[in-house]
Amino acid sequence: MRCLLVTIAILLFINLSGQTTTTVYCFPGQGSDKRIFDSLELDTKYKIKVIEYGTPDKHMNMNSFAQRLSGHIDTTQDFILIGVSLGGMICVELNEILNPKKTIIISSAKNRNELPARYKFQKAIPIYRLFPGGILLAGAKMLQPIVEPDRNKCEDTFKSMLSKKNAVYMKRTVNLIINWDREINTKPIYHIHGTNDHTLPIKKIKLLSYTLDKGSHMMTLTRAKEINNILNAILNDK
Repeated sequence: MRCLLVTIAILLFINLSGQTTTTVYCFPGQGSDKRIFDSLELDTKYKIKVIEYGTPDKHMNMNSFAQRLSGHIDTTQDFILIGVSLGGMICVELNEILNPKKTIIISSAKNRNELPARYKFQKAIPIYRLFPGGILLAGAKMLQPIVEPDRNKCEDTFKSMLSKKNAVYMKRTVNLIINWDREINTKPIYHIHGTNDHTLPIKKIKLLSYTLDKGSHMMTLTRAKEINNILNAILNDK
């Protein structure tokens, strides 16, 4: 009888305390890191874990890189994927490989048809291969404040995140995006995009779930309050 009462008490405690949590795996963009998610405020029933990439192997493509990163995900429990920019593309691949409860991408693309023409041109005529990774990294540092002026709201953070990247990482991640071969998506994806995204212009994006007016490529951090509201609406939508 005593054992039965203890069991009932434990079950009641678990139910009342809402101990069951779902892990939300977050994937940053090419030029960012875990700090892009610093302002993320999700419902307390979700536990956030940011994935660190390391450098892709030389001959990896988007799918094989995603498969490598899938080892960081505990698939024995419910989980959700959130990815920004390159991180969103990785989440798209993981969405096909694994079975997340939900996959949410921000300032990203669901397949290569949503990439700007410059990426398609570079795949056909891979001029980028002529440049060392250091040149690509220097170009990203120079162009970021010009292409996405919204980053000036968190200038020190964005500058610091990009400065942590190395030349090899930059060249190989550029290669991942340019040679991304996904044409279709077979599973649902929530897509949040800003109307003022100059890196991945909204005009190329199809089937958007949420649009943030005047949101830029950096809006996960620069428009955090609105992004949090959208994310929590998606997470709590049955």
